[in-house]
Amino acid sequence: MDEKFFDDLFKYFHTLSHITTEDIPNIDLYMDQVTGFMDEHLDPIKRHHEDKALTKTMINNYAKNKLLPPPTRKRYNRDHMLILLFIYYFKGMLQLNDIQAILKPLNDKYFSGASSVSLTDIYDEVFTLEPAEKERIYREVELMGKISQDSFKEDNPKFADLTPEDRKELQLFAFLCELGLDVFMKKILMEKIADQLHEVELSREAQERANKKKKI
Repeated sequence: MDEKFFDDLFKYFHTLSHITTEDIPNIDLYMDQVTGFMDEHLDPIKRHHEDKALTKTMINNYAKNKLLPPPTRKRYNRDHMLILLFIYYFKGMLQLNDIQAILKPLNDKYFSGASSVSLTDIYDEVFTLEPAEKERIYREVELMGKISQDSFKEDNPKFADLTPEDRKELQLFAFLCELGLDVFMKKILMEKIADQLHEVELSREAQERANKKKKI
């Protein structure tokens, strides 16, 4: 790892952003239009340009597993698009049943005008946090890079015989481990929250069944 490596990495980091609600069409879309929109607008954050952001099969499975309300006459509105974006952002970190638990309150309370607060309002509010969060993450990752560059030093007898190439390779590995630990710990916390949401939903369903039995 050298200064250019980190310069290029951080330049890439600063290009990353989210789809804004202004980007989303104000008309209902058919499936092909939805997948086309997602492919085009999520392309900058896809790992490979040829990857599909969302496929028809994925979207149908999300509806089947109650992550996404079904379309109306085969068309998807703005709220469908926002839920799909939340699914996309979460699916690299969480299992679908966890995402379903996280998104259920949004689908139940705010989808398609169910509340005075819209999903657009929620999405916009969440992403008002993005600039400050990106700056904080940038500083954290920058510090991780500096710490990793200070690892496997030649003045440490254990690593004195490493070649310059091997030293850089191990420093990169140390950097990856630091990033991985950060992601791993946050993923565990997200799963813990999802578990609590699952428990709340199971308790609510049990109460509903008990109330029905009382009425019988």
